[in-house]
Amino acid sequence: MGLDPAGLEQELSDLFAQGVDSPLPDAAFNDLALRVFRFQFERNRIFGAYAEARGRTPDTVDRWEEIPPVPTRAFKELPLVAGDPEEVARTFRTSGTTEGTEARGAHGVVSLRLYDASLLPNFQAHLLPDRPRIRILSLLPPPERVPSSSLAYMMGRAASVYGDGFDDFFLDEHWRLDFRSLHDALDRAVHEGAPVLLAGTAFAFVHFLDGSTTWRGPGPKALPEGSRIMETGGFKGRSRAVTREELYQGLRERFGIPTRGIVNEYGMTELLSQFYEPVLRSSPGGEAPTDGQEEEWLSERSLTAPPWVRTRVLDPTTLDPLESGRPGLLAHFDLANLHSVSYVLTEDHGVSVGPGFRVLGRSPGAEPRGCSLAMEEVLASQERR
Repeated sequence: MGLDPAGLEQELSDLFAQGVDSPLPDAAFNDLALRVFRFQFERNRIFGAYAEARGRTPDTVDRWEEIPPVPTRAFKELPLVAGDPEEVARTFRTSGTTEGTEARGAHGVVSLRLYDASLLPNFQAHLLPDRPRIRILSLLPPPERVPSSSLAYMMGRAASVYGDGFDDFFLDEHWRLDFRSLHDALDRAVHEGAPVLLAGTAFAFVHFLDGSTTWRGPGPKALPEGSRIMETGGFKGRSRAVTREELYQGLRERFGIPTRGIVNEYGMTELLSQFYEPVLRSSPGGEAPTDGQEEEWLSERSLTAPPWVRTRVLDPTTLDPLESGRPGLLAHFDLANLHSVSYVLTEDHGVSVGPGFRVLGRSPGAEPRGCSLAMEEVLASQERR
């Protein structure tokens, strides 16, 4: 059965445009996932060989859960494009590691249109549920300076759609923070009474808190009411490592933003969709917890996926599914990854919590055995081909 790539992409774009409040029943998700699997099996030579070696083909698979997930390490080793690599519009790369630049994962994105269709309604729902626009100040380099950064691209698109026209970026291409320009932008927002969305990695916020001594709240310089923060995890700064509780306390004290206004975003270069804590959606007018409740309240937060993503928690050794409440490796099936690989096995440990999940941290030390075996099978399938 042939597939129409353009038609499938349009169908997915229309689905994403319905937003995160339009449920996608399991049967409908399964139908789309199987069609995406067929497309990727036929158009992604590497993934097709891997799935076939596992005995999983579009003619033998009835449930999306039966499709073999691809470990994130494969994005470091192989070009995982469903289609002609010459059609890749943008290549996003993971941040540098101790393994060196050559070890960075690369995600070739054929359709930025599909990426935008996924990221924009999800961003609006979780960061702007109460207003159409806000001033977006990003502790990131401008996207044109770092075209390989998916996070910078995401915030650039968000600012162009949801910003107030005074949005800006405050890191250079070497990820160094321009304190003076950021201070000026914060002062201007305070003077104008303009609510702000501050966005950045936890690393960047730690750097700001450690290095900025001339701009602090919550007195006259506290950011205007309605301001909020999006942080993307990673709590080590150049000078020190902090806990999430310590970081959030510092952000509250510096900017006058309550804890309920600080949203954790979880994303990966290998996925085109993002996950958010729905704290602004669930209690936009709620009170911040007291200091004594802070740690408990943060520990109860969880991330949610948009309707076009499904997340499973798998045994690190066998990759069998685990029941709710048991920690394991997170694996995500993202329909937005139409033109690469949709089912991605991470090295992040997590646990299912109701309709969402919590990230418990990266796998320490050696690669989890399940990931290692899966990667061996990916490479072996290429050698046999």
